[in-house]
Amino acid sequence: MPDWSKVFLPDTPVLEIVFRGSVMYLALFTLLRVVLKRQSGTTGVTDLLVIVLIADAAQNGMAGGYNSVADGVILVVVIIGWAYLLDAVAYYWPFAGRLIRPAPLLLVRDGRLMRGNMRRELISVPELRSELREQGIEDLAEVRELRMEPDGRFSIIRRDPDSSPPPQQPPPDRTE
Repeated sequence: MPDWSKVFLPDTPVLEIVFRGSVMYLALFTLLRVVLKRQSGTTGVTDLLVIVLIADAAQNGMAGGYNSVADGVILVVVIIGWAYLLDAVAYYWPFAGRLIRPAPLLLVRDGRLMRGNMRRELISVPELRSELREQGIEDLAEVRELRMEPDGRFSIIRRDPDSSPPPQQPPPDRTE
């Protein structure tokens, strides 16, 4: 017969679970926000982080990594709480929102590469041109703006065909 108190009562101090969950969430959020913005794809960093951490916390609670289900449930609540809190902070305080959710990064303006921004996100010219080809654009002169969005996707605004062409830019080095 199972000991139901071991299953449903936390065996780890609740404050320790909250502390560990908070530290892990905020550390992973910071790493994903700073380092892996582009790799997160169409899923937002916060969404990706919540999914991964909830899966791990739930797995530990279900598979007995914790001795009680309550430990896993508390950790999942902490993770969801942090995700909600950061979204609320970003919504209500624009200054904090700029730290939590990055602004779109301009990579091309009027057919000209913004090399400093590309370098900051480690986006090469061939990678950028590949993205343009996927959107059916063969020449940078066709692009008014290309931005990397906060979720890592690229958004492209084409130039008006009736506008004057942008100034010519020298061809990229072969090393790029």
